[in-house]
Amino acid sequence: MLVLASASPRRQELLRNAGIPFIVHATEIPEIPNPGETPKAFAERMAKEKAVAVVRQRSGDLILGADTVVMVDQQILGKPVDRSDADRMLRLLSGRPHIVITGVCLLRTGNREPAIDFCDVRSDTTLVRMEQLTDGEIASYTATTEPMDKAGAYAIQGRASRWISRIEGDYFNVVGLPVALVFKMLLEHGIRIDERA
Repeated sequence: MLVLASASPRRQELLRNAGIPFIVHATEIPEIPNPGETPKAFAERMAKEKAVAVVRQRSGDLILGADTVVMVDQQILGKPVDRSDADRMLRLLSGRPHIVITGVCLLRTGNREPAIDFCDVRSDTTLVRMEQLTDGEIASYTATTEPMDKAGAYAIQGRASRWISRIEGDYFNVVGLPVALVFKMLLEHGIRIDERA
């Protein structure tokens, strides 16, 4: 059984829509970049740490961890801490292209003890361009709860979709999980998904 090491409702919905059966076992870990860490390395490390945090409780299982970050000017934008932070992030993204990176970790735990049989860490990158936003649009948007649990303070699948003028790469990566990459990783490790599920 695939164990999703994330409480994200978006990741859960994407897996369900793709017909990939799973259960959720989320953990809380601090999401703090190391000094000099690139956005790609940070997203991959966070995905791995989320998956590894579940290992002790889930022997013999396949665990999927993921973490999404937004990058602009080599700056990592995670989830905003408050409305003011969300305003700041949207002002940074307004009228500019930015990169969305989702790190993915797929690992299998041993059957006898909390050991790891394999650990595969990868990431996907998508270029997104956001239209120029007015201060009023930003204030109106951040007054909602939508941006508060999203990397970069916006939901491409929600109200912010009206401001996205261009996307190059995997749309689902921006939502929070590059489903095609996950499916490819499963197949490469000999894990078949029952289409009848």
